[in-house]
Amino acid sequence: MATKVTMEALSPTMEEGRLVKWLKNEGDTVAKGDLLAEVETDKAVMELTARGDGVLRARLAAEGDTRPVGDLLAVIAAKEENIDALLAKAPAAAAPAAAAAPVAAAAPVAAAASVAAAAPAAAPTPPE
Repeated sequence: MATKVTMEALSPTMEEGRLVKWLKNEGDTVAKGDLLAEVETDKAVMELTARGDGVLRARLAAEGDTRPVGDLLAVIAAKEENIDALLAKAPAAAAPAAAAAPVAAAAPVAAAASVAAAAPAAAPTPPE
């Protein structure tokens, strides 16, 4: 059975945490108690541990992301286990970050094309 790795309340006043560094990669075998990531709370940087055994199948937060307590950060499951249903319930914040990158990259290309098209029309004609 898959294990959800969520942003835990690592202090009584913690409402959100910033993922400082992943200590395991997708595809790594993990055991209960293994260190998965470093999380910055409102008070200190603390370690997030695995609550189950298996393979780190998906990391749903990037280093530097700030997520609310309870947010799904990763999934640990058996190598062949279907985790699609769990991933479908992942926070919406994970999807727009991935989708925004190609759109942002496409905008400068379009602007460059319009500048290149305008350049010949603005060029002066040599005198005869």
